[in-house]
Amino acid sequence: MLRFLIRRSLGAVVILLIISAVTFFLFYAVPRDPATLACGKNCTPDALAVIRKNMGIDEPIPMQYWHFMVGIVAGRQFNVGDCPAPCFGYSFANQDPVWQTILDRFPTTVSLTIGGAVVFLVIGLGAGMIAAWQKGTLIDKAFSSMSLLLSSMQIYFIGPLVLALVVYNLELLDQPKYVPLTQDPVGWFLGLLLPWLVIQIIFTANYTRLSRSSMIEQLQEDHVKAARAKGMSGKYVFFRYAWRGSLIPIVTIFGVDMGSLFGGAMITEWTFSLPGLGTLAVNSVQNTDLPMVMGVMLFAATFIILFNIIVDAAYAFIDPRVRLS
Repeated sequence: MLRFLIRRSLGAVVILLIISAVTFFLFYAVPRDPATLACGKNCTPDALAVIRKNMGIDEPIPMQYWHFMVGIVAGRQFNVGDCPAPCFGYSFANQDPVWQTILDRFPTTVSLTIGGAVVFLVIGLGAGMIAAWQKGTLIDKAFSSMSLLLSSMQIYFIGPLVLALVVYNLELLDQPKYVPLTQDPVGWFLGLLLPWLVIQIIFTANYTRLSRSSMIEQLQEDHVKAARAKGMSGKYVFFRYAWRGSLIPIVTIFGVDMGSLFGGAMITEWTFSLPGLGTLAVNSVQNTDLPMVMGVMLFAATFIILFNIIVDAAYAFIDPRVRLS
């Protein structure tokens, strides 16, 4: 297992280096001069030269990328101040350190992601298992139809409707907001309850359909039929043999979803005005804040790759044959 994880980790480092290189050259080589973007409308040649020097972009592009990567590992010195590792530079918009801004926004994204994941996993997998157990019955058809209906909806459509109904009309809940868990656990829960319920709608529908189809497929496998032929109860075969085999596609999708959500649930955070990484990314794009956009992008890519490694490790645990690949 250790050798397996080392191989996957080394591959992840190579992928991150490629992503960082491609991202850097797209952001700093393809667009117009980043210093011009940071300088604003009333920009003079002298001010532009100072900004180029302060930003460290008065050198050739390959040298800029080298300094950028060194800054991530060992820190970097800018004219505007010292930038300790991991240094992603300073924001064009407000001169705040990119890394510290990401850390400040990350707890909101983590809270939204973990809470939503707990809800959609419990409901989605539970509904899928019941539908597979009751295959062909009215319960199965009802769950399948409901999941198909909900999966066709979008958060940017459901979110405002739920806000209008629950918050503004019925006044059952206050406007969603993020409160640190350590500061006020009850306020943290109530402030994120509505976003959790909305974000889980689409994910629950997807996991219901996926777990149902995967479970039904596993129930048709030869080893499951053999277990039944030996006289084992249907419930024991269902949970002991079919359930474990059905986890592989579920783990795959869950790893991808969690990596994406940890990188910033943009639509959900923007809909409910939550100060997470998703909202930060949207605002940075609108302000053409290249260092912040690049920092959030690399941060999100790291989590996507990290969860892919976790998925690989889970594969190796579920199916030992994967360790040999």
